Order: sequence, then structure tokens, then C-alpha cells
Amino acid sequence: MEKVFKKRKKDTHKGDYGHLFILGGSPGLTGAVCLSSISALRSGAGLVTAGIPSGLNEIIEIKLTEVMSLPLPETSDHFFSEKAIEPALKFAREKADGVVIGPGISLKEETKRFVKEVVERVEKPLLIDADALKIISEDLEILKKREYPTVLTPHPGEMSYLAKIRKEEIQKNREKIALDFAKKYNVILVLKGYRTVITDGEKIEINLTGNPGMATAGSGDVLSGIIGAFIVQGIPPYTSAKTGVYIHGLAGDIASREKGEISLIASDIIEKLPDAFTFLQNL
Repeated sequence: MEKVFKKRKKDTHKGDYGHLFILGGSPGLTGAVCLSSISALRSGAGLVTAGIPSGLNEIIEIKLTEVMSLPLPETSDHFFSEKAIEPALKFAREKADGVVIGPGISLKEETKRFVKEVVERVEKPLLIDADALKIISEDLEILKKREYPTVLTPHPGEMSYLAKIRKEEIQKNREKIALDFAKKYNVILVLKGYRTVITDGEKIEINLTGNPGMATAGSGDVLSGIIGAFIVQGIPPYTSAKTGVYIHGLAGDIASREKGEISLIASDIIEKLPDAFTFLQNL
């Protein structure tokens, strides 16, 4: 593993370590945004703001202490509204160094329009995860229009939507399918699963950390927060992706030694991120 993390200077402040804007959440799925946000802070981001439907703000503020929240316009049933597009873009433009979109965001029709507009128009590095991947699979040309780095983090089921290939075929040809997709759409692709594949369409990496205990709800949300945090700290997006996957798996491996694979949950991975970073810094 290359030396990615430098020792922090004594004369420093939170603004030196980037501001990550995480857009997500819907009724019943606020946990996804919380996991992503906390993992981003644990991965060194100086500031994290969770952009959520306004009706969920009270829940987010109870769950999260160190993370800021931005209540955005919502539908009558508390999903992102089209009216959230402009304030979300304004915040990203004026305050954020990078954006994560997707954790717990849902597939509601109005939310789909919100996601597509933000993905196409946001002028910052962007990580797309979870339901936002299914949404953009309806119009992949959006990705080609982007002029800023874009990271996609699908599991095989989500990759099936993106590539229009059956999941079973994807699992037989993970490296080639990931490489071809990344090259065609000019993205960095993280195809999750056993031996996660990371590629920018030219270079390709196969990750060796991680264990079956990490096949649990919220694990992917933790990963999106880690990678997003690295990006806003100025680490190049491809390096952020491959290093994020490695550390995510390493923290999961450390957690599994204590909790076991059966009982491992996503918050255990976050809990062991400090140990993973300490291990890397001491190499």
C-alpha cells in the first residue's frame, strides 16, 4: 500500500481537510446517511454535511452529533423533491469539496429527477452509490456529460442495472466488465464483492482485504463515506477509491477478529477504522 496519508501539521484546522456533502435518506433509511457521514469523519474529513429531506432532519440531528445537516425541500411523504435541486447544487458549489449521493435515497419518481439533475450538474468530484446507481442506469449519457471526477460503487446487483448484463454473467467476468464500463463512461468504478475490482478504464486493482462478515446492511454506506472523505482531503480520486476499499476491508478484518463474521455489523467497521489507519501509518 502506497504512502497516502501524511502526518498532520501542528498549525492546522478543520478546513484543511475538506468538506464532504452527502445527499441521501428517505423514510426508513436514515441509517444509510448516518453510517456514511460518520465513516467520513472517522476517515479524516474535516467537515461533513448530510443533505436530507427536511422532514427527516430531526431524526438526523438526534442520531448525529459531529455531522451538520442541511434540510432540503421534500415531497409530502418525506422524499427529495425537485425543489431540492437548486439549493443542493448551491450548497455543493459554495461549501463542499466533494459530494456523495445515494445512501438511502429511494426510487421515488420525483427523487429520480432530483438525482439525475444533481449528477449531471454538480461541479465537484462525485461518488454515486446505492439507489442513485439504479436511477442513473436509466440515462447513462449523464455520466459522459460530467467534467469532474465520478466514482461509482455498485455491488453486482447494481452493476447489472448499469451494464444491462445479468448478475451471474457479471460475476463470471468481473474485471473485464468493470474495465469496459469505466472506460466507456469515463468513471472510476468500484465493483464490490469478494475481491472488489477498482478501475478507471485503464488501470485495474483487485482488493485483498475484507471478509464474508462484511456482507451486512450498511457496509457499502460506510465505504462511500470513506472514499468521499479521502477525495475531499485532496487525495486523487482513483487513489481514494482503491485505498478506501483497502481500508474498509482492513477495518472489517480487524472487527471480525473481535466480533466474528456472523455478528459483524456496519458500525463495527467504523469502530475499527482508527485501528486500520494506525496500522497503515505504522508501516
